[in-house]
Order: sequence, then structure tokens, then C-alpha cells
Amino acid sequence: MSEAGGGPGCGFPVPQRAPWSLVAATAALCLVSATSVWTAGAAPMSREEKQKLGNQVLEMFDHAYGNYMEHAYPADELMPLTCRGRVRGQEPSRGDVDDALGKFSLTLIDSLDTLVVLNKTKEFEDAVRKVLRDVNLDNDVVVSVFETNIRVLGGLLGGHSLAIMLKEKGEYMQWYNDELLQMAKQLGYKLLPAFNTTSGLPYPRINLKFGIRKPEARTGTETDTCTACAGTLILEFAALSRFTGATIFEEYARKALDFLWEKRQRSSNLVGVTINIHTGDWVRKDSGVGAGIDSYYEYLLKAYVLLGDDSFLERFNTHYDAIMRYISQPPLLLDVHIHKPMLNARTWMDALLAFFPGLQVLKGDIRPAIETHEMLYQVIKKHNFLPEAFTTDFRVHWAQHPLRPEFAESTYFLYKATGDPYYLEVGKTLIENLNKYARVPCGFAAMKDVRTGSHEDRMDSFFLAEMFKYLYLLFADKEDIIFDIEDYIFTTEAHLLPLWLSTTNQSMSKKNTTSEYTELDDSNFDWTCPNTQILFPNDPLYAQSIREPLKNVVDKSCPRGIIRVREESFRSGAKPPLRARDFMATNPEHLEILKKMGVSLIHLKDGRVQLVQHAIQAASSIDAEDGLRFMQEMIELSSQQQKEQQLPPRAVQIVSHPFFGRVVLTAGPAQFGLDLSKHKETRGFVASSKPYNGCSELTNPEAVMGKIALIQRGQCMFAEKARNIQNAGAIGGIVIDDNEGSSSDTAPLFQMAGDGKDTDDIKIPMLFLFSKEGSIILDAIREYEEVEVLLSDKAKDRDPEMENEEQPSSENDSQNQSAEQMTSISQEVDLIDQESLEESSLNSHPESLSPADIDNAASVSPSEQNSNPAENHETTSLDGECTDLDNQLQEQSETEEDSSPNVSWGKKVQPIDSILADWNEDIEAFEMMEKDEL
Repeated sequence: MSEAGGGPGCGFPVPQRAPWSLVAATAALCLVSATSVWTAGAAPMSREEKQKLGNQVLEMFDHAYGNYMEHAYPADELMPLTCRGRVRGQEPSRGDVDDALGKFSLTLIDSLDTLVVLNKTKEFEDAVRKVLRDVNLDNDVVVSVFETNIRVLGGLLGGHSLAIMLKEKGEYMQWYNDELLQMAKQLGYKLLPAFNTTSGLPYPRINLKFGIRKPEARTGTETDTCTACAGTLILEFAALSRFTGATIFEEYARKALDFLWEKRQRSSNLVGVTINIHTGDWVRKDSGVGAGIDSYYEYLLKAYVLLGDDSFLERFNTHYDAIMRYISQPPLLLDVHIHKPMLNARTWMDALLAFFPGLQVLKGDIRPAIETHEMLYQVIKKHNFLPEAFTTDFRVHWAQHPLRPEFAESTYFLYKATGDPYYLEVGKTLIENLNKYARVPCGFAAMKDVRTGSHEDRMDSFFLAEMFKYLYLLFADKEDIIFDIEDYIFTTEAHLLPLWLSTTNQSMSKKNTTSEYTELDDSNFDWTCPNTQILFPNDPLYAQSIREPLKNVVDKSCPRGIIRVREESFRSGAKPPLRARDFMATNPEHLEILKKMGVSLIHLKDGRVQLVQHAIQAASSIDAEDGLRFMQEMIELSSQQQKEQQLPPRAVQIVSHPFFGRVVLTAGPAQFGLDLSKHKETRGFVASSKPYNGCSELTNPEAVMGKIALIQRGQCMFAEKARNIQNAGAIGGIVIDDNEGSSSDTAPLFQMAGDGKDTDDIKIPMLFLFSKEGSIILDAIREYEEVEVLLSDKAKDRDPEMENEEQPSSENDSQNQSAEQMTSISQEVDLIDQESLEESSLNSHPESLSPADIDNAASVSPSEQNSNPAENHETTSLDGECTDLDNQLQEQSETEEDSSPNVSWGKKVQPIDSILADWNEDIEAFEMMEKDEL
């Protein structure tokens, strides 16, 4: 596929209705030219090392796919911690996340073309037979139109594309007779009722069996959808029309795209995140390139590549110009308001925008692609994975990471476009981090918190559909792939559609009235990919020169040169500018100084104030430097106050057999005792104290001597418990919540406070576990008796020596045993109010004070956390602003004294035999969460 080219042509115009063979050939020529320049002075990775890494990717895929087929199939997805399948209706609801599940063996369908790319043709043939034999598309399930399109319809079409390719080669799939295509057509017709709106925009959800609006459908009352949800249909629907000759699918997808284009904000040429499907009014008027909009832009450009329709390229170029004018603040990509595009809508970025550098490569705009990709890589090097959202000063905003593939996608395309071996090293880092931190006995587990390394019991289908595909292609040479990848285009789910569809069944293609070789008179309309001699100067260090200024962008310390220059001028008699400690948001003189320094003040609806700097808006370069220093001071001031109010989460890691560090539990800290962030971690075997509540002198001191004592919450102060186990000789303590079923999944971070007295006498570390996490340790004790844990501020590397003591022959047994000890440490993507983008959804959990409890917890209310106007000030500068802040927590502590979640629990449909037979979910809490499109 010619994704790495910048559009057809290589410095010369291409006929506007040229056959795709010519377009593909010229785009490939652009790619070759770019690569030859980049590799001139680089030290390439050896063929042997690339093969080794490629084989490692194959082994990792086998581990994930094999465990799905063994433990989960025919369920939609694998739950890798508990080694079982996730079936809709048989697991606690996760809200909108579950809309991707339709009881149609999602992971298997999503993995079909990955099997062929990885040269597993025999497994592909077996998988296709299973899909045809077992998958039912007529289930009474409400699913997301968007997710079903990109994952299931795209998976079936990608599988069909490669099935006919293999059949033509004459060795495999000789029996195949378009069965996958017929399933795709059946599914396409099931999705069509969603388009029954006056605007042509589809409903966001549909019932596979009953469609829309019928009473039994349980859907059809929605009024809003995200822009990406309505604008990411054209590739799959057009391919279905081209394959089958049924034009209705392409017609519906085009109508939706046409409506979105007409509803763009005309002065800024931007689109919002959420739109009313009936009126076309923008519901959320913020605009970016991340969640809610991302693949809309992607599909405009790729629709031009696949279908050859000039209008799609014109639209993309118009939007792209607006993105680079307003949203791009290199290396950052910040959301803005569509009506006031010079005003930032938020000061954090979400992980989905990691796809954008790859799209910029396809566009041919390499420099900003390199800059943004490098910034993202620096964030990954700090946190091991890309957090679901992070602030402009690179603190964690949402700590989850569901093993998203977008960064790997951009890495692959940048390597294809540049040939720079630096991106091979980036891919190597991704492989190492996945194996080191996400790999578990039954697959790969999503990260619940990148700061602590705790896991979530989910392995989404896109992990197999995309991650392994891009990583394998990154290290593969052309001869390693059994077909020519350049003949296909990737969908947003990395499914492969053949480029020859551009000349097949073109009845719906928009006719171009321009003469054959005449270019449109439009400065935005790029008919050629950039001349590589201009795009890539004849300098082998060009890419490095772009990356180098960004190397320290995420570091904890900032260069102080600019500040020192200004301080010297102050000493020479110049009037010092405004200092952060003196700033008052109500002082008109202060506000005028901010404006002069290019600092904007934003009043949020919840009473908070945000400050954002744009150096280009400053009155002069000196004023811009003053603004930079002011923002750094403000962030430091905010950081200091934040540190005084809250502590980050801690980790309890089970390191004994058969866990070996694979299980990491999120623990609440204590405001007394040994500070694990400043001292070495505490490691030891666990033992239950007697009495279990730890509220009096222990009667079994010999049992806890030199060990980590387990204590139950309740009946006395936390500090009193700590003193009692310390006096008995314990080296640490874990307090387990006495509210059965409580979980860090649904409850805010819990901090244990002192008793109002001097607690300097407590020298041991104390951590808090909710009931669900604590039961994992208790059940492990019942099963194995001797359980060793590590108390730390962050999960540590696993013990390879102990892990290697396991006998290979018993690998499956140990997997099953260890899996029985693991539970879902799931955490939903925090949902936020559409009108309050900056407020964490953790505030929405209902809390009630248990009368029986008299323990005390730290009280940090939302209003207290955000009382200072500096709380959410993030910096933005043309120089790649960085801060010297430590990683700050974005969650809040519990607000009541020793409060516990007021939850309603129901029985699981399929209990786990050995542990957590009663594992339940706080469905009410999820229903009360505020909604976001991420």
C-alpha cells in the first residue's frame, strides 16, 4: 500500500482520473525516493536483529491469539487475568465499552487478515472455517454502528480480500467461494436501518436482530453521535458496494460524509466532536484530532486513495489546513473551539491522537509528524505506555492504557517514509514494554494505571487486529510477506482493502468535470506528493535534527537559560514582570500583564481558572520569555500545593510462585509511616493478624514477626492498627476493606490519614486494598499458604530467575493456576461531562459514611483541590515547553472520614471456581458516570 506517499505523483501532476496502477506506482516512487535519502548516513539495524524481533512479534501474537482460542472462543474477547471469555450479558456492564461486543466472536473476525500478514495461512484457513461455521450475526444485541463497522464488517472484508488473493495463488483457500463477503453483505444490510434519519447521519447504535425504534430493539432514541462515528464508514461501505455491486452502502456512507462537510464551521473549517443526528447542530463544539473526530479525517484522505474521488482530497486538505493553523502547536495537538479556534478548549491530549503522525506521513507532511511522534515517544519512555490522556506538561490525566496500537501505527509509517532505523529502535522498545509489563500467562492485559503497573482484565480485539500487524510489518522485509502489501490500503482498524477497488463498480463515483490533466485552481488542493529533495534535505541527520530539541520535552527539569537572561536584566534595573506567587485573577493590572505576555485566562463553569500561553500572541519576544517563566512558576506553585494535598497510588505486587510479579494491585497510600516513594520497597511474606481488625495487642506476634501483616478495616483508627502490628514485629501492613465487594474499579483512590496525633513513631509502610483486590491475596494464601508480596510506589520488574524455575512441561497448568488467583483489575475509561471537559469523573461516584467505621481517611474535596487558580494551568510554547514537575495524580481522594462506596451488587452469571465466586460490579455507579466519546 502506498500509505507512506503523499498522494499521487512525485513532483509532477497525475491525471485526475488516472488508473490506480499509475497512482500506486507514482506514490511508491515517492516512498523509495524518501527512503534512499534517509538511509544514506544512518546505521541500519542488521537483518539478523530485524528477523529476531519479527520472530518475537510472531511469538507474542501466538501467545495472545492462542490463549483467546483456548480460553475465550467463541466469546467476543479474552479476559486475560481470569483466563476466560467476555460474553455480553454474562459479565458486569462496562457501559459504552461493551457496545463493541455483539456475540459474534469479535476477536476472531478482527484477527483474520492479521493471520495472513503474519504468514499464518493454515491458521487463517482454519479461522475462516470457524467463522463460517460458528458466527451468528442475528443476535438480539445492541451494538455500536461505528465499532461493528470497523471491526466486524472491516474484518470480514479484509478476510475476504486476502482469501481471494490466496485462492488466486493456488495453494490455500481453493474451496472458498466468497462466503465471508456474503456474511459482510448480510451485516451491511443489518446496519442500514441506522441511517434512517433526516440528515443521513446514522444512529450510534443498532440492534442486530430488531434494528431501530422497534420496542424490542431497545435503541433508536439517541439524538447525538460523534463525528468519527458518522464519518468512519466510507471505506468499508464503499468496498462492500464495489465487491458486491450493491451501490446502496456507498450511497449511505457518502451522504453521511456530505452532511458532515456541509455542517463544518465555515470560518474555521473545523468540525466539532458531537453532532445532533436530526438537526445537524453541534452538541460539543470543541475540535481536535483525537477521540471523537480522529478517523473522520483519516477516512477523507484514504477515501481519495481508495476511490479516486477528488472531492475527498479537497475536503481533507481544507480540514488539514485548519488543523495545522489552529490545533497544531508543535509538538502538541490541542483541542480548540470551532467558533473561536484561537482559544484552547482543554489543556490535555488523549492517546488516540497518536495516529495523526501516520496520517501526516500519508499526506506527505513529515516534519510535524516527526515532532509529534517524538513527543509521544518521550511520554512513553516516562510511563512505559501512553496514558489514555496526559496534560500539556506531560502529567498523567487518565492513567489507563488499553494496549492501543495508534503509536505503533505511526511508527511503522514513519519508518516506511524515512527508512530511519531510529524507528526500528522505537518498535523494539514497544515490544520490550509489552512483554515486560503487559504480558500475563493468558495473553496480554491492559494497564489499569501506567503509574503503578496494575492490570485490567481486558484484551481488546484491536490489539490483535492492529498492534501485531504494524509491529511485524515494521521489522519485515518484502520477502517476509507472502503478498505485496503495497497493493492494499489500511482501514482505521488496520484491515486490508485492495486498491483495485477504485476501478470496480464505479457507478457511485463522483464525476470530475475538470479536463484530464488540468489541476484545480485551489491553493489547498495538493495534486502531487512533495518533491523529496525539498521534503528531505540531502542530510542524513535531518530527522535527528528535528527530534533533538524534543529529547528533554518530558524531562523533569527545564532549561533555565531564558530565565537567567531576564533575571540579569532585572538586576540591571529593569522592572521585574509579574511573579506567579503575586498573581490575582481579579486584578485588572495583572490581567493586562498576562495579555502582554501572551497568556490567556479561561474561566471554567465550575469556578476554576486556567492559564494557557501562546508565545506568538505575546507583545514581543521578551514578553514571551516573561510569559514562559511565569507559566513555569505557576506550574511549580500548583505542583507544590497539589503535593501537600494528595499522595499518588501505591502498588502491591505478588512475587511468589506462581505469580512472579505478574499480578499488580492498586493500593491506597497512608499519610503516616514509611514513605515508599522515598525509601526502598518492602518485600516479605504476608500473614493475617489476630485479632484480624488489629485494634488491640496481637495474640499471634510470632506469626507476623518479620512479615507483612494483613489487617481488616474498621473498629479503630488506622494509626492504631499500624502501631499494634509494628509492636508485634511486622515489617509492613496491608489494610483490607471490610465492605465486601468494594473495588478500586469503581471507588476513588483511598488515603489513610493519621489519628490527629503525632504519628512519627510509625516506621513501617502501610497500604490500603479494597475488598476485591484484598481477596486476591487472601485466596492465594488459602491456595499456596506462603505468599510473598512487594510494597512499592510502582510495580517493579518481574523476577526472571524465580520465573524460570517453573518446569516448561507444566506451563499450561501453571497458567491455569495463576489465572485462578487473578481477578479483573478493570477500570473504565473515565467518562466526563460534555460541558465540563476538565473535571474528572471520579467525582461522580456516590459515597456514604458507614456508621460502623471510625477509621479516618484523608479528606481532599474537589473544591479544595481546585481552589487555586493555578491548579490546571498548562504551558504551551513554540519551543516545546517542558516542566520540572513530578508525575502528579489526577484522581481525588475520598472526601468523607473512612467512607466506603454505597453500591448495589448482583450475582455473576459464570462464577470463578477457586476465587471471587461472588465477584460483582457496581452497575449503578457506571450508570451515573458522565459520558465522553473516548
